[in-house]
Amino acid sequence: MAEKKSKLVEIKTKPTTESVEEFINNINDEQKRKDSFVLIDMMKKATGDEPVLWSSSIIGFGNVRYKSPKTGREVDWLKIGFAPRKANFSLYLTMDIKQHEVALSKLGKHKTGAGCLYINRLEDVDLTILEKLIHTALGIKY
Repeated sequence: MAEKKSKLVEIKTKPTTESVEEFINNINDEQKRKDSFVLIDMMKKATGDEPVLWSSSIIGFGNVRYKSPKTGREVDWLKIGFAPRKANFSLYLTMDIKQHEVALSKLGKHKTGAGCLYINRLEDVDLTILEKLIHTALGIKY
């Protein structure tokens, strides 16, 4: 079977030069601000990358070019990241999260989506398991 040609697609979600710290400090919910700084520390430690604000609300670490196996289209995306949404944190772990049922069963209160992990508050989850999932998403043995 012939390999599909790649085509770099321009997406709306891109890295900005806006201050991550200022973005976090403008979150009204004090606990969400504190949890955001904890997530930043965890992800920064795991990736070795500085946090960058992508679009207007995603805090990303690192850069990768993702290629869709189905379409061959490519996009520039973050290695890992999160968005402190009003209802919860959306963690972008860029892996098939549902393949990690054992870890998820020990994590605590959460929901999953296509590559995303949704957590209301960090106090709802086991931070050691969350850290393990972050490392797994990055291909790092924990």
